[in-house]
Amino acid sequence: MKKLFFTIAVLLYVVAGAYSQKADGEKYTILLTGASFASPNNGWFELGCRKLGAVPINRAVGGESVAVAANKLAEGSLYSREELERIDALVIMHVHDKDVYNEKKLKENYTDYQLPFDYSDYPEAYDYLIKRYLSDCYELRNDTASKYYGTTAGKPAVIILCTHWHDARTTYNASIRKLAEKWGFPLVEFDKYIGFSKRQLHPVTKEQTSLIYATGNPQVQDGVAYGWHPQSGENKYIQRRMAATFYNLMQNILY
Repeated sequence: MKKLFFTIAVLLYVVAGAYSQKADGEKYTILLTGASFASPNNGWFELGCRKLGAVPINRAVGGESVAVAANKLAEGSLYSREELERIDALVIMHVHDKDVYNEKKLKENYTDYQLPFDYSDYPEAYDYLIKRYLSDCYELRNDTASKYYGTTAGKPAVIILCTHWHDARTTYNASIRKLAEKWGFPLVEFDKYIGFSKRQLHPVTKEQTSLIYATGNPQVQDGVAYGWHPQSGENKYIQRRMAATFYNLMQNILY
């Protein structure tokens, strides 16, 4: 009987410890890979994670393509074995205006790709990232050091894709929607909920609305100037709007 009471007490202690950890604001761990629109100086990812009660791991670096991220994953530097164990979601925001859906060069298995990827290998690199992460999570079922050891599904793999911060990057935004639909992945639709569209000029400036929220040189597409990099910092409107859009999606996915 004493042994039974001791066992119950230990279980209650463990449950209480887990509950208190959540109360401290560390419910989840989320990994982000991307380029300049996702790097830590922006703020939207960190703001959204804070609201979610998540630990942010931001591996985004300005100027890097999705091919660089795929190469990092291949060499083992995108995430460690310990991080893989505790990551609740992988968020991918490599949003150069390229077609990331083209399936002509895709391989059946991630191990079939010739490494390293070239900067221009957008569809292939996306495919590698996705298949490799799904495989890494599944194979934890065979890792004796993992809490998922012996399970049938391994670790549940949650991958989140993102659009560009507004709707002017039509090639990328259209293809990332196709990719999300293909895999059944959730999509952070920044372009849909950012609050303005390339289809309508600002009534006062008579220019694209994205320009008044951007910094540095504009991006010119088909002779039209659009905002390129949004103003950075957690206090900036676009960063807070993106954080809200990210948070609203993620709270319906994480458990």
